[in-house]
Amino acid sequence: MSELRTLVIFGAAGDLTRRLLLPGLATCLAAGVPERGIMLVGSGLDEREDFAAVVQEAFAAELSEDQLALPAVRHTIDSARWITADATDPEHLAALLDQVEGPLGLYFALPPSVTMLSCEALSRLHDSGRLPQDTVLVLEKPFGTDLDSARDLNSLLAGFVPEERIFRVDHFLGLPGVLGFVGLRFANRILEPLWNREDIERIEIVFDEVLGLEGRAGFYEATGAARDMIQSHLLQVMALVMMDPPTRFDGVEIPANTAHVLRATRLWSGDATGESGGGTPAVVRGRYTAGTVDGRAMPSYVDEDGVDPARETETFAQVVVEVDSWRWNGVPVVLRSGKAIGSPRQEIAVVFRRPPHDYEQFPSSGPQPPDVLRVGFEDERIDLELNAGGPFDSRGMTRTVLSTELPEPGLTAYGSVLRWVLEGKTAFTVRGDGAEEGWRILAQIAAAYASGQVPLQDYEAGSAGPASAGLDG
Repeated sequence: MSELRTLVIFGAAGDLTRRLLLPGLATCLAAGVPERGIMLVGSGLDEREDFAAVVQEAFAAELSEDQLALPAVRHTIDSARWITADATDPEHLAALLDQVEGPLGLYFALPPSVTMLSCEALSRLHDSGRLPQDTVLVLEKPFGTDLDSARDLNSLLAGFVPEERIFRVDHFLGLPGVLGFVGLRFANRILEPLWNREDIERIEIVFDEVLGLEGRAGFYEATGAARDMIQSHLLQVMALVMMDPPTRFDGVEIPANTAHVLRATRLWSGDATGESGGGTPAVVRGRYTAGTVDGRAMPSYVDEDGVDPARETETFAQVVVEVDSWRWNGVPVVLRSGKAIGSPRQEIAVVFRRPPHDYEQFPSSGPQPPDVLRVGFEDERIDLELNAGGPFDSRGMTRTVLSTELPEPGLTAYGSVLRWVLEGKTAFTVRGDGAEEGWRILAQIAAAYASGQVPLQDYEAGSAGPASAGLDG
């Protein structure tokens, strides 16, 4: 696949472009990808004469003066322009394509229903021979709105563009800790032999945050924590963490292996804490009430502008799943995300099984805690919690933490996503059936909600979430 010369962002007037895509592109260009820069086109229904200024402002907020002076950065800023077009209209799209230089990437920063209509219009252009053969499609999460729509979109795309030119992106796969986890596991002999049901008791993938609704009722009321965070982000991270070793790190093996993990995933039906006991429910949901978070007073979710309390939108979701495969059967995996959490965790935590024998000679108040490997999502902190000491040590048995932090990443998560797009590397994209499996699992969660067995629990903003969530970190 050739390097792209032009990137068109549909829906470029939206928050995603200003807040994430443009800063990410800035870090990508500053890192030299691509060396010559990119022709950047914003597109939407309205006339926008200030797009180049918006690009300049976003780049300036992210880069130093020296970085802003780099030729690739300057070329992209100076050539940025706006083309008014309806992305769902074949004739508008044809007119846009006539004004840009290929190879071309089309980034859909649009709601999923509009993305579907736009892809239908592109399919008609393809059928009439007006879609350039080297066009690349970049589709944001969520991919569809449910299992049926995801299948329909996959079927539509397969009719006019090959899989290697489809990027179903999930920026969580570009987070520093997630990318670092791949090397941590596969580039060391220490971990991979232990990466199975015999040695791992449970896995926790947690993304709690102090933020509340932050004025996003229009988006969040139709989404909720499970749909927003678990259906895509946390399931995709889980699949990457638990996949079988690939024979090659490329756009065939990794998306295939992660899709296989998701295909084997189901809601947990046993004791979700493994050997440690406690019986955490398989599905927990909650909604924050008024409280104080990080020294800031936060109103109850139901009192926020635009919120309909009767919708019972959850701001906290925790599910326990199992990957029913030869490697992982019987290992509970906790996926959790909550808003307005007082002491948030944002990490991958792998809890190893205890040794098969507890030595009575070791002075302690009970069984020794298990070893735990923790990797932070964004700060890329790596902690390994171990037991040390023993009966011949005057200090007895002690707990030690081996901790390190890797260098600051040069790219934001969206910078990594855009680098892959611009270089044509699909290893960390989501395969079509992988996107569908996320919706299948979400349907199981929604069914649990609807069963009446998973009540919507209140939790105070600034607390640790619903008491029944049962995680102590």
